[in-house]
Amino acid sequence: MGREMNFEFTTANRIIFGPGSVGEVAPLAAGFGGRAFVITDCDIERSAPLLDQIRSQGLEVKNFCVFGEPTTDLVLQGLQKAREAAGDVIIGIGGGSVIDTGKAIAALLANGGEPLDYLEVIGAGKPLTKPSVPYIAVPTTAGTGAEVTRNAVLASKEHGVKVSLRSPYMLPEIAIVDPDLTHSMPPVVTASTGLDALTQVMEPYVSSKANPLTDALC
Repeated sequence: MGREMNFEFTTANRIIFGPGSVGEVAPLAAGFGGRAFVITDCDIERSAPLLDQIRSQGLEVKNFCVFGEPTTDLVLQGLQKAREAAGDVIIGIGGGSVIDTGKAIAALLANGGEPLDYLEVIGAGKPLTKPSVPYIAVPTTAGTGAEVTRNAVLASKEHGVKVSLRSPYMLPEIAIVDPDLTHSMPPVVTASTGLDALTQVMEPYVSSKANPLTDALC
């Protein structure tokens, strides 16, 4: 079967890669304003150095931690706290759950309402009409690629399903990919996320909708 030659490719507006690149988060965040809403996992010791770096740039920092996979209720809680904080920039540092939570909060902060107003299948499915509040995504695992995609997968305990909140407006403003951040992961997590990454490049390579650009990346 021939490859489809008409295609569209979108990703984060800016990708910064390299060991030590996490050091660029704080000065870049300062360029968006004076208040940062930072989403992390619940290991406060691991995120403390970054929070301190952001504060050293003179920003006011409010932290929201994510435990487990993101849910509609969790995003709503984070959204309420982000609104109270009136953040100029959203920063997510962690695995796919943290990054997806940040994308959802940044989008809803700009567009108003709550997750069910925009979610597919279980919600009203309204389109997002405004660009997200500036979002800096900092992945700490190799597997999900959430820092360069335009959707967030949220679980609804009430409905017993996972559904997507998706829009081109949800692409992060900046993705900072620092391989040093993966060094603190337990070996089992390193192995699992590595296999996740491998699977996610095998699948599009054999897809009937593959194109020369995706083939090259795979």
